[in-house]
Amino acid sequence: MRDMSSSYPFFLYTFVRFCSKIMTPNKTYTLIDLFAGCGGLSLGMEQAGFTSIFFNEIMPVFASTYLYNRNIPNGHYFIGDINELNANIQEYQHIWENLSGGVDIVCGGPPCQGFSMANRQRVIDDPRNNLYKAYLQFLSVVRPKFFVMENVKGMANKIDEIKENFKEYLGEEYKCDFRLLKAQDFGVPQNRERLILIGNRMGVEPKDIFDSIEKKKREPFVLKDALEGLPHLEARKQKNQGDLEELATGLTERDFEYVENDFYRFINGGRRISKLYNHKNRYNNERDIEIYRRLPQGANSLHPSIADIMPYSKRNDIFKDKYFKLDETQICKTITSHMKFDCNMYIHPWEARGLSPREAARIQTFPDDYVISGAQNQWYAQVGNAVPVKLAEAIGRSILEFLK
Repeated sequence: MRDMSSSYPFFLYTFVRFCSKIMTPNKTYTLIDLFAGCGGLSLGMEQAGFTSIFFNEIMPVFASTYLYNRNIPNGHYFIGDINELNANIQEYQHIWENLSGGVDIVCGGPPCQGFSMANRQRVIDDPRNNLYKAYLQFLSVVRPKFFVMENVKGMANKIDEIKENFKEYLGEEYKCDFRLLKAQDFGVPQNRERLILIGNRMGVEPKDIFDSIEKKKREPFVLKDALEGLPHLEARKQKNQGDLEELATGLTERDFEYVENDFYRFINGGRRISKLYNHKNRYNNERDIEIYRRLPQGANSLHPSIADIMPYSKRNDIFKDKYFKLDETQICKTITSHMKFDCNMYIHPWEARGLSPREAARIQTFPDDYVISGAQNQWYAQVGNAVPVKLAEAIGRSILEFLK
């Protein structure tokens, strides 16, 4: 008979693994999102495998979009200033205090206005960075396993000081570091570079997390991929009629059959979407429409084709980017909330109009059934402020590898 004693550890290991699979329910990896906006960062994390259990956002219309696209229980969010949330944090601790091991991850991108290299004042003491300090305060109370802070790349100028700020609030238990990540390196058809700071109290080296993120790089899609197959829109010529719903200039919602190309599958997965949301054009005057029509792709305000009708011609050096026609063969320039004012810097490559909010959302890699709430100019603001979904997913998938 075969001697089984040397194999005993293997059989025991196999038995324990088997029992854990049949007796333990699937683990829920929990996420709290601060400065949540319309939910781009959360959505990418959710696509990676996290579940949002609480969020904070000061703008009601942004929060409305967040809630519309999720099943968040009533009371599992705070719409208002994060400082007020911190002052009343005990009212919400029941949401996460009984979680095994605590909250898995807290994410957020606090606005930080006072971190210029020319500013000699400490970041933490600058009154303009009140929200940044509030983010640290929240972390110090909740103490998640991981945290992610997303911000503009200029924050790297103060990164050593910022690390010290985190240590002041969180102690030596957390390891944290940063990297500048380009959204286009993760398939996003857009030139967007952001500072991502990741910390954890699990003993994981941040470098290992960022190395995992780097392995998820892929070739970017180009603008044509994101715009292909969406219906033609005409410029709206009536002022102050943002509520106008017509096929020619666009509808808030309509039935639609998409071109199911690689980009469609990239942002929607294996799901089939049968509705088109937020695909409406805005008002443009006749001069702007003519400028849009004349400009070739990749050209700006200095192009000779519009010299005779270009406003501000005596200040071309200042307003050279007042108009810019996007190039379908390239990635898009950075989508920003400025689009809520006009889309002159985001002229559609083959139509005489600016990008629609849906097109901007696609460039930010939101899925096609993610509905943006509020007025049309607020659609642009929400999409422009968001973290590209597929960049967030790559970050979330890498962190989840270490949590598992």
